[in-house]
Parts: sequence; C-alpha cells; structure tokens
Amino acid sequence: MSHPNVGSRFDDFLAEHAILEEATAVAVKRVIAWQIEQEMSAQNLTKTAMAKKMHTSRAALNRLLDETDTSLTLTTLASAAAALGRQVRFELAPA
Repeated sequence: MSHPNVGSRFDDFLAEHAILEEATAVAVKRVIAWQIEQEMSAQNLTKTAMAKKMHTSRAALNRLLDETDTSLTLTTLASAAAALGRQVRFELAPA
C-alpha cells in the first residue's frame, strides 16, 4: 500500500495542509529574534537598555524577541535595527 505523500516535498505537504505560510512566518521570526538577541549580546545590551534605545517598553521588546509571536511590524523591526546600529533588508524572492 502506498502513502500519498511519499516522495513529495515537505513544502508541498505544508501547502496542501494550508500551513506553509504560517510555518514560514515562524521560521523567519525565529531567525530575526535570534539575530537581534545575538547583536544585543555582542553589544552587552540588556533588555531594559535595548527597550530604552528603541523608545518602547520592555514588554514590546519581549514580544519582538518571542520567536513564536509572528505579529511583527516593520516599524518595530526597523526601530530595533536602528537601536543596534543596523539596517533591515527585505527582498521578494521567487517561490
């Protein structure tokens, strides 16, 4: 007996089950949160100091660093990048 998903790509499986976009968003958020935490560590910035540099609350920074919270605004991301002396680059790539 053959299984219908044997030999298919994992992305195809996710797309068939309507979770590809969600899985991609979570993966991207994990990378962003990790990069911000790494740069904060390299600059010896505490969460309190980082929030102050971003002109936001520590709770808002915690949401930004929460890898499972994909509700991220471009304004918040740009603010975090600027506070770290970095810039954000986006690009649309072929699917």
